[in-house]
Amino acid sequence: MTAVSTRERENSFHLQMSQFWSGDLGLTLVSISLVVLVFVITPLREAGFPAHFVLGVIIVALMIYGAFAVEQSRLGTLLLVAFMLATAIFLLIGRFRPTPVMHQFGSILSTITLALYVRIVLVVMFRTGPIRWSRIQGAVSAYLLLGMAWASAFQVVEQLQPGSFHFVMAPRDFDQLTSKLTYFSFCTLTAIGSEITPISPIARSLTIAEAVVGQLFPAILIGTLVAMAMQSHTKS
Repeated sequence: MTAVSTRERENSFHLQMSQFWSGDLGLTLVSISLVVLVFVITPLREAGFPAHFVLGVIIVALMIYGAFAVEQSRLGTLLLVAFMLATAIFLLIGRFRPTPVMHQFGSILSTITLALYVRIVLVVMFRTGPIRWSRIQGAVSAYLLLGMAWASAFQVVEQLQPGSFHFVMAPRDFDQLTSKLTYFSFCTLTAIGSEITPISPIARSLTIAEAVVGQLFPAILIGTLVAMAMQSHTKS
């Protein structure tokens, strides 16, 4: 009875998480948080605006909710949640005890975590069911997460090999580096160009890869959503 009761509670919890993410609310909160983080908070980090920490906690919480919503083994879910929590802890330590090693390790973990988060959002998006507004929000969230993941990867490159990027005005601290490379990442993703120039081979390779993904991702995503909408309409 105990094992059955435990299994029922786990199934109920997983169902609640799935309903939260498959409905409009989960992806709406993710979309709003990412839009505020990318277009408001991150640019203000260059001036020392500290609110990104609070928003980061909200996004980590949403990541954990999403990890429970994705259908996978219990071990996979626990490892995913543990990795996200470890990333948050390292970023927190790096915030209060800023050292080059902590910033580098935090950037590496952030890159991997953001890439995993893209996978979570896409898995939730492409679930079977009718095409609703939440799927469009998921597409926007995945696109913004890609830009953030590449920005973290650029930080790793610049931290490990200073001078990999040429800045008109060199960043004075980690917050300015994050702000400038996030700006560069989204300029590359949307192919609008930037005054920041990749210098090292790995920086150039990452920039080219992001530019290609930035062109292909929306086209493939829109095509997939249209195909799903047509298939759903045919079945109905």
